[in-house]
Amino acid sequence: MNDTNDSKIFQKVFLLAGLLLAGCAAQAPPQDRYVRVEVPVQVPCWAPEVAVPPWVAADLRKSDSLEVKVRVLLAERRQRIGYEKQLEAALNACR
Repeated sequence: MNDTNDSKIFQKVFLLAGLLLAGCAAQAPPQDRYVRVEVPVQVPCWAPEVAVPPWVAADLRKSDSLEVKVRVLLAERRQRIGYEKQLEAALNACR
């Protein structure tokens, strides 16, 4: 009696294992899928180097007249504004 019960259990386990294997075999093999992933990558900035201009007020002397000093300082102000615009353009080239 024990042998018949053991053989029935073995048959059921064997049948169950066969069904499980058959279920795995019936599945389609997984397909390869390509997924595009966009990741930001740091790149070096190659902006042109901005040269510092020779400032006009560097040659200003104490003995110069007030009119000359004002003209030179106004010229240097325009010079500085142009230099700052060049620096901003170089900075924006990297964005």
